[in-house]
Amino acid sequence: MKIGLTGDTHGSMQAMRRVIAAAPPVEQWLHTGDYGRDALYLKAQTGLPVTAVAGNCDVGDNSVNPDEFVTIEGFNIWLLHGHRYLHGGDPQELVWWAHKLEADIVVFGHTHVPLVKWYGDVLLINPGSPAKPRSAEGATFGVLNVKAGQKPTAEIIKLAAL
Repeated sequence: MKIGLTGDTHGSMQAMRRVIAAAPPVEQWLHTGDYGRDALYLKAQTGLPVTAVAGNCDVGDNSVNPDEFVTIEGFNIWLLHGHRYLHGGDPQELVWWAHKLEADIVVFGHTHVPLVKWYGDVLLINPGSPAKPRSAEGATFGVLNVKAGQKPTAEIIKLAAL
């Protein structure tokens, strides 16, 4: 199963349209927050299921939770923004919590910097930001591939410069 990953879209419908246009065929989307309500646009435009969380810029928006846990193809995925756990930008705290929460995969945002990295038996993925990137990669989103009985993989997809 292919799962689209985005977040830190900050209300930019232009960024959302660019992600949708560049995405390979996916079966659902995960949105890492900032702005979690952008997931409504994503769902309306793609017709696919979308799970979203609240970020630090979603204060007062009770339409999304700060964390979500989904199980897909037997993998426990912890979806969060990250601002409550990335003290000093060190992802090791996410790994510690992933073990406590029995998550196999952690999908997070907040830093606007893409990341796909295994920390032992935990896969951490940050799709970056299509709206306000903070890395040399520029505007990005991600795709997670999961299939029961196989090691998950993920890729970061760079959006073409405007």
